[in-house]
Amino acid sequence: MKKIGALIAMLWLSVGYVSAQENHVVLISIDGLRPEFYLDPQWGMVNVRQAMQNGAYAEGVRGSFPTVTYPSHTTIVSGVLPAKHGIYYNTPVEPLGISGKWFWYYKDIKVPTIWTAAKDAGITTAGVSWPVTVGAPINYNLPEYVILPQGKGEKKDEIKAMLQESNPKELFQEVQDYAIGKFGEYGASIDFFTSDQNKSRMAAYILKRYKPGFLALHIALLDHFEHEQGRDGDKVRSAIVGADVAIKTIMDAAEVAGISKNTTFIITGDHGFVDIHTQFKPNVMLNKLGLYDDANKEGWKAYFQQSGGSAFLHLRDPKDKTSVAKITQALAQLPEGIQRMFHVLDKEALTKAQGDPNAALALAANQGFSFGASATGEMLAPASGGTHGYLPTDFKEIQTGFVAFGKGIKAGTALPLIGQEDIAPLIAKLLNLSLKTDGVLYPGILAPVKK
Repeated sequence: MKKIGALIAMLWLSVGYVSAQENHVVLISIDGLRPEFYLDPQWGMVNVRQAMQNGAYAEGVRGSFPTVTYPSHTTIVSGVLPAKHGIYYNTPVEPLGISGKWFWYYKDIKVPTIWTAAKDAGITTAGVSWPVTVGAPINYNLPEYVILPQGKGEKKDEIKAMLQESNPKELFQEVQDYAIGKFGEYGASIDFFTSDQNKSRMAAYILKRYKPGFLALHIALLDHFEHEQGRDGDKVRSAIVGADVAIKTIMDAAEVAGISKNTTFIITGDHGFVDIHTQFKPNVMLNKLGLYDDANKEGWKAYFQQSGGSAFLHLRDPKDKTSVAKITQALAQLPEGIQRMFHVLDKEALTKAQGDPNAALALAANQGFSFGASATGEMLAPASGGTHGYLPTDFKEIQTGFVAFGKGIKAGTALPLIGQEDIAPLIAKLLNLSLKTDGVLYPGILAPVKK
């Protein structure tokens, strides 16, 4: 009897159990995805290009402000922009010194999301490395989180962090036993190079084993190499091919699990990328104005939170109009060459862009330029590679992508441009969830319902 039981368990693990969930949505975010990666065959996204022929795609996706990872991913699953969902940047505003912390915790999101809507509907969910999901109401969760160094010689630890926040706790061991092998110095890794492949294998295992109604995966190797090399380079080209293979791994898992006919795949990203050559450091300007002293940070009055292609002005006293007037005048008196590097968003424009409502104003860089956080040295510094964080309406290069295929998606649908907030309404429709969003559900993207 024991042998029979063991055999049944092995079969169950290999092919999964029969899913009670009628529809499944797999959401895959490729950090730094640009539309040309799937529109232009030279980039090598063979699997995604084949799948999109039987589905829908957008020629561009307008992102969130700033166009960085954590605000964007929260917009994707909430259907509202940062001003409402509350994840304004990747990292908290820290004028007294940057700690290395990010917005890892789900409790910081101020609105309902797909995760909460699915839980209310009794739908099983799963997440692998999805931002802002530590402590989220996700049934099977391996969140993106990092334990920061506590002492000299220590390194950040993403593996221990995933173990610490895994839900359920045994899931971390399961993916090692059945998907990728043991983490360790000579074992599996989720840090660069092999990260996309290992994360996709973890997600594939969860999909086969537990058949969640909603699974979200975030892979980020492409972003790492676009930062290093800019919009093009051998590592960038290799990374996008690797991301395509990672997606095929998940597609194959749905086939093996016997749920592919009931599964919708949504491939998207958080932002595009812009090549840069020069960095402007606005906190140096504040230092010269006596509003921010890097040597005596306790006495700060104003501070620019840099976010790549944007910078947001924060005041110690939100009613400090005198400092705002000084800063506005100083910006207007900068040399014309520096002024041409960016444009200023006053409070009204910032509100329209739905960025951080706590900021007094924002700077949005033009192409080729970015912002730095340092308050020391010269205002300008050389820069290389690429970055993001720009105002999403400024230029096409910062747009990300969208491809959807599978159950419920009309074949051959092409949309010129959609908003990042439009993805959550589509997921909600496919899973029959109740979620209030600011996005648009485009009816032309949906396949006719068979009667």
